[in-house]
Amino acid sequence: MVGLFGGFFGVGGSFLAGPALFGFGVPMNFVVGTDLAHIVGKSIVAARKHGSLGNIDMKLAGFMVAGTIVGVEMGARLIQHLKATAHIDLVVGGSFILVLVSISAFMGWESVKTLQMQRAAKRGKTRAAGEILTKRDASAFKHVAVIIQKMAPPPYINLRVSGLSQVSVWSILLISLVGGLFSGFLGGGAGYIRMPAMVYLLGIPTHVAIGTDLFEIIISASYGTITHALKGNVDILIALIMHTGAALGAQIGATMTQYFSGVRIRLAFIPLPIIGALIILHGLLMGHHAK
Repeated sequence: MVGLFGGFFGVGGSFLAGPALFGFGVPMNFVVGTDLAHIVGKSIVAARKHGSLGNIDMKLAGFMVAGTIVGVEMGARLIQHLKATAHIDLVVGGSFILVLVSISAFMGWESVKTLQMQRAAKRGKTRAAGEILTKRDASAFKHVAVIIQKMAPPPYINLRVSGLSQVSVWSILLISLVGGLFSGFLGGGAGYIRMPAMVYLLGIPTHVAIGTDLFEIIISASYGTITHALKGNVDILIALIMHTGAALGAQIGATMTQYFSGVRIRLAFIPLPIIGALIILHGLLMGHHAK
């Protein structure tokens, strides 16, 4: 299931895999490191499929890797610091819940607004809605990315695969740095941060954001796995077992994206982080984790 959702939504699946590991009693530092290890192989499978569908912007991915690796190391060192305290599960678990709920709330709000504008366009009420309706990757907040890129400092690059010009390199690096920080600190590829950020802040089409994020996860998660393994935070046996099922699911999920519009994919994504947050909350309240 984690592989299927990861391939479909362009994320490593850590919004479900991490909480599930914690719910099964794995200590939070091992949750973070092991989750990173398992998604490497799965992301290779999913990214290969997305590449065949033309959904990967290699130029964008190259810039994002640079910022992500720095962020991953920052997050991993923060975990290493928290290991010496008795509050690692509470701090990391609480942060995970806050991030997941916030992302679901925003994407839910945006998706509903977009669907409302599409319905208004069908009734012929607004010209703006009509323009949005004609696009497969419709978004009621597409103008936000345009404003951000006008305000962002140079240098700028053109992203041919994404269909964008004059995108600030600094905005790409900042988004990837934040995504990497969450990846190193909370585990997984942090696609639940990076994929929405690419769509709403950079204006990347949803399908390209999914494929590009999965490709970028291969490199960033590999680095995260190594740095966490050196710090003693990876259970390789768990990671290998998880990868077996995830690799198959990732191919199915990647194939399914071609049958859905961008807003439908984002709408379907909304309940999944909430489920992950509830699993973590249950584990924290019940104390059902290894000591």
